[in-house]
Amino acid sequence: MSQRVRTFRKVLKTVLPFLLVVFLVLVIDTGWLVYSVTRPPRAAYLITPQTFSTVTGPILKATDVTWKNRDGSDARGWMIRGADGALAVVLLHGYGADRSWLLNLAVKLNETTNYTVLWPDLRGHGENPPVTWTLFGGVDGDDVAAAIEFLRSLKTAQGKPQVGSRFGVYGIGLGAYAALSAAKQTSDVRALALDSAPTSPEDLIGAATNTRMGFRSSMFQRLAVTGVRVYGLGKFQNTPSCELARSLRDVRVLLLAGGEGDAWRRSTLDLVPCLKSQTEVRKDLTLTGASLPSATGEQEEAYDRPVIEFFDKSLR
Repeated sequence: MSQRVRTFRKVLKTVLPFLLVVFLVLVIDTGWLVYSVTRPPRAAYLITPQTFSTVTGPILKATDVTWKNRDGSDARGWMIRGADGALAVVLLHGYGADRSWLLNLAVKLNETTNYTVLWPDLRGHGENPPVTWTLFGGVDGDDVAAAIEFLRSLKTAQGKPQVGSRFGVYGIGLGAYAALSAAKQTSDVRALALDSAPTSPEDLIGAATNTRMGFRSSMFQRLAVTGVRVYGLGKFQNTPSCELARSLRDVRVLLLAGGEGDAWRRSTLDLVPCLKSQTEVRKDLTLTGASLPSATGEQEEAYDRPVIEFFDKSLR
């Protein structure tokens, strides 16, 4: 055995344990990251239809409804029925939020338009979710399509369809990506209001990773993305939002971009050249949908009104 081979073996014996420790640490860190980001932070609902009614009286007729996703898992949401045969809108919250964040918008939308409004908890969100994890958009788009199929199945007291043939979908962040994905799958979606749209699901993973870590790290972001891909077992989709937008036909779109310092402003505005449909852009709002729970009544009204008017005009 040559001196070079013996030296190499000695170095390998010295370095190998260190490399194994580094590899093990990376695997553990990746596993912790994947578990953390695919299970969003949860808290008690900010408000429910029941607590809302204690303030407003028995006017609010929101009900808790359930249905099946396309993969057979359970889905849930709150719904307010509109006029018989009226159109319907689905509202989707962002990552780390839940359906209670959109209750006020849902009530206003129903009262103004008389549309049926459904706003579900996305996968992994809300109190004790039936599905405990999220894959950042791809599967959520399938879930939104299933929610639209659920709305189509509703009947009036006379046995006629409860909702019309055209649907609107509103989404924030993760919800915006899920709305785009659902619109690609079903031509019945004719109006989209997208707030804080990400460039791709990987952007959502990166933002969730930064929040979990408490600082920005491209290395941990890459680890989280790789881990989610493995964890998803082929279900994770990373189709860019622009590609989804290009596939839309005969869909009116409202883009809601935050202020100059908003993290998602650029990615939202980048969708403009991708859209072939009639597009309206609002860059003058002082907040995004993610800020609604902490907004003043005046700020909330300034945000809600353009969304409601958009669906009222676009779907009628």
